[in-house]
Amino acid sequence: MAVITVESPLQDEIRDMVAALNQTLLSLTPREFCHHLTVEQMADGDTTLFVAREDGKAVAMGALKRHGGSIGEVKRMYTLPTHQGRGLGGQILHRIEAQARNEQIVRLVLETGNNFAAAARVYRREGFNECGPVLDYAPSPWTAFYEKHLRAEPVQMRAPA
Repeated sequence: MAVITVESPLQDEIRDMVAALNQTLLSLTPREFCHHLTVEQMADGDTTLFVAREDGKAVAMGALKRHGGSIGEVKRMYTLPTHQGRGLGGQILHRIEAQARNEQIVRLVLETGNNFAAAARVYRREGFNECGPVLDYAPSPWTAFYEKHLRAEPVQMRAPA
């Protein structure tokens, strides 16, 4: 069973996961259409990183980046290939959403590759809908945009399943 906690991205284990994520994304999307946050950018005060660990090892992650206008952005969602298909992405999205609701964020948005079928399934299953370009991202043949409108009321953090 995975335990999900808020952690600093400035750890070697997280740097390795980010490198693996970047490598995966660059194998599917031209570099000029990738919008990667570095671990240093993720360590800024406007971003919270959630990490799923099993037996002490980081196996999945996702981040909430805050923007003006009560908008939160889902960033750096990744699950190690050995742990994909176990619902960890959905669990991390639940934590991101709960954090956003507790902070009175009313809209979650994200930009992802339009050819990431597994990611699209997770986002749709968690109530995200495709939309037009969000924030300052330009539309491209390689991108897809999603949003989820939230009620501005705090919710309880869900215990891991």
